Amino acid sequence: MSDPSTRPAPAWQPLYFLAALGAGGLAVSFFMYLMWMTPHAGQPIPSFTTLVAAFAEGTLAMKALIAVAVAGIAVFTALHVRLVIWNVVRLRAWHPTEAAITMKRTNSGSAIMAVPLTYAMVINVGFIVGAVFVPGLWERAEWLFPFALAGFAAIGVYALRLFAGFMTQMIVEGGFDCAKNNSLSQMLSVFAFAMVGVGFSAATAMSHNPVVSVIGFSGAAFFISAAVLFGLMFLFMGFRSMLENRANPETVPTLWIIIPFITVIGIALYRMNMALDHNFGVEWLAGEKFAFLITLFAVQLLFGVLGYSVMKRTGYFETYVSGPGKSPGSFALICPGVALFVFANFVINPGLVGLGVMEQFSAAWYIAYVPLVAVQLLTIRTFFRLTGKLITSDRPAHAAMVPAE
Repeated sequence: MSDPSTRPAPAWQPLYFLAALGAGGLAVSFFMYLMWMTPHAGQPIPSFTTLVAAFAEGTLAMKALIAVAVAGIAVFTALHVRLVIWNVVRLRAWHPTEAAITMKRTNSGSAIMAVPLTYAMVINVGFIVGAVFVPGLWERAEWLFPFALAGFAAIGVYALRLFAGFMTQMIVEGGFDCAKNNSLSQMLSVFAFAMVGVGFSAATAMSHNPVVSVIGFSGAAFFISAAVLFGLMFLFMGFRSMLENRANPETVPTLWIIIPFITVIGIALYRMNMALDHNFGVEWLAGEKFAFLITLFAVQLLFGVLGYSVMKRTGYFETYVSGPGKSPGSFALICPGVALFVFANFVINPGLVGLGVMEQFSAAWYIAYVPLVAVQLLTIRTFFRLTGKLITSDRPAHAAMVPAE
């Protein structure tokens, strides 16, 4: 029997898009430092102008913070773009293959939703890069919001077509195996809807044009509703199958998909409420913000503990992360680390600081960030370990096998 460490990575399949998604998420995680730790009075997010001023006038610590965060955004954005292109080339070659046709007739057909999920992340990352690196772009943001909404609408339509095709296939012709649905892998499809929804919510909260804000709010409401509705259905289906048939050892990381799902849903709803506050005078009190954020964070921690326990019991980390096992689904580990880091920033700043129980840059505030930085660094290490194992040193072939269900 051959050494598992010498076996080639699984042939290309849509789940490899999760590598690009993870790189984009890590770029967003570095933006959080700029978002919550640099001055940008009068603006919802920092921009090139505010960052240049903060760097020129700030302390040595502020200069170092900006330099590290900007470098992190640049590095992971470059990796994100490279991995998106790498995947798109292989996607085009994969579509006409027998593996693609077969996959669409099984539970694994929902994996194709990783494509619009990643495309939505491309726009989100592009928005951050434009604000941080392009002089004067934020000052023209109102002109750009309609184009952003159009982009998310196009990706949303694409996602709906893929999802409707998969669901129609399963409902009309059958082929969905509930016994093999012993994971939360079907949540990937609704995660794509949530990512489109949070994209719509950005223009909703940041635009001062009531028409643009309402259009963005409506788009966000539609896709967030779709994500929650079908997400609950797939959540119950997945847990029922796992309890009856045991979890699939290769797909247990999907237990953590709830973490990024809640982060994206939570940020979308947060932005929608802020839009009602800023643009339409519907006040959202600090106590209500804290209660909303901490409740969702508690659910994330609950699934974090459950998922970790199951993965340790099945030996997932020893096999597919640090060990010889090679599975493109292991890239699903990146988004939960990013999502927990990002959402905890909201809990700390609009939540605890906004409520008045913690001061920004106080000792307690810095202590609260210690575990978050640890999670971010661990996620970065895992990302490079997986890309080195599955992509960089052992590129999967163009012709794909049918992925695990």
